[in-house]
Amino acid sequence: MQVSVKTTDPQASAADLLALPILRRTRGGSTAPTLSPTARALDRALGGIVSAAIQSGDFRAKAGQALLLYPTKSSPVQRLLLIGLGKESSVTAERLRRAAGTAVRRAGSRKNKRISFWLPKLRSVDRDDAAQAVTEGAVLGSYRFDHYRDLQESDPGTVRALSLFLENEGKSAPASARRAAKAGLVIAESQNLARDLSNQPGNELPPAKLASEARKVARETGLRCRVLDVAELKRRKMGGILAVGGGSSRPPRLIVLEHRPKRTRSATICLVGKGVTFDSGGISIKPSAGMEEMKHDMGGAAAVVGAMRAASLLALPVHVVGVIGAAENLPSGTAYRPGDVVRTASGKTIEVLNTDAEGRVVLADALHYSRTEFKPDAMIDLATLTGACMVALGPWASGLFGNDDNLVEKVRKASNHAGERAWPMPLFDEHRRAVKSTIADVKNTAGRDAGASTAAAFLAAFVGDTPWVHLDIAGTGWTSTAHPYHVKGGTGVGVRLLLELLRGWK
Repeated sequence: MQVSVKTTDPQASAADLLALPILRRTRGGSTAPTLSPTARALDRALGGIVSAAIQSGDFRAKAGQALLLYPTKSSPVQRLLLIGLGKESSVTAERLRRAAGTAVRRAGSRKNKRISFWLPKLRSVDRDDAAQAVTEGAVLGSYRFDHYRDLQESDPGTVRALSLFLENEGKSAPASARRAAKAGLVIAESQNLARDLSNQPGNELPPAKLASEARKVARETGLRCRVLDVAELKRRKMGGILAVGGGSSRPPRLIVLEHRPKRTRSATICLVGKGVTFDSGGISIKPSAGMEEMKHDMGGAAAVVGAMRAASLLALPVHVVGVIGAAENLPSGTAYRPGDVVRTASGKTIEVLNTDAEGRVVLADALHYSRTEFKPDAMIDLATLTGACMVALGPWASGLFGNDDNLVEKVRKASNHAGERAWPMPLFDEHRRAVKSTIADVKNTAGRDAGASTAAAFLAAFVGDTPWVHLDIAGTGWTSTAHPYHVKGGTGVGVRLLLELLRGWK
């Protein structure tokens, strides 16, 4: 999508649709839709169409409300979309993101290619943050996964250009607002890449193809890329990844992407992603209902690839490394079994009680590799890890666990600002004791009680003293419901959160 930031009259823009966000302001003890001076001027030019919609009660400017109007034929504005932002004091960057997504989806459904979005001055959101959020929402809202569809007869339409108009900024848009919009474009496109990877069917994206896609991103953005094949995994004694991938004819991989800034002294942050490209559950096979969604079990890996792309394109002054354990978990004569004991690269042994608790077994090797190979200042892993976290937090937040309170708080704040909420969850000594095995160092499941926390406790056994955070994205990694800037399928969750964290890293 082409994105431009302007300060001229939005009526002068050759757009198919003009989106006009409207606030509810409090005056005289009551709250009502209120037009700014610029919006009132636009309303007068359009014959009072906006004020008429407000006075009739058809449009109340509540958050999320949208009303499409058609001005007279003599107006340069073909379609006017009123979007409610709610109370002025309650407006957030996420609300703007959703408003922009709504505008783009409405435009796309009418096969409109160009939209203008008029952004009022806000007290609760910084101008540059607002420009970034609107750009992100527009680009995310334009996303469609139609790689395998014949669209000759039913093309839903895609918005190609966004003009973002800033209110009362003089003759030219501030350079910082343009930079913010550019960053929003890069971040949202990177999240859309993660969505593409997550939505790919398992037969099209085995571990080797995921590695190939990572190499392609590296070539396009200047990242370093290294892929460890089975021979190298065996040499490094990565028994966790090898065990999980042993039942498939399509062997596992460890994928490493690296962004190294020109500055020689910078923090090193490792992003670690679970990349189970399809999860049948293995010998402990899953029920057939809903198993098709297990193509999304590499959502953590997808987010890492997307975040690494953005880190390079934004030239972040932080040394960032993405490590992905990629495997396909299938039942066969060569699959690992319940009761097996697996020896990992760290030397720790795992008693396998359930082959469907496979993601943590893969991550055991990926975390150890990250810790020992790069000696990072912090590690953040992302994984569609447990159904227990889905039950606890639903689709509204990712589970946030960690061994360092400062890092946990940094991630929490970044998640709120990015609109990808992560909620702190407990990691008690009792959870760590629960995953101890009687015949090995740890066991890969401790039963149903506190399942998300005991899974995190298992991972904690492989991070040593390195500050570490685990994000369980089982409930947020894909969606089956409508959303202003999400369609059914992979969400690419984690990309915006990670970029918010990395851009503000100190």
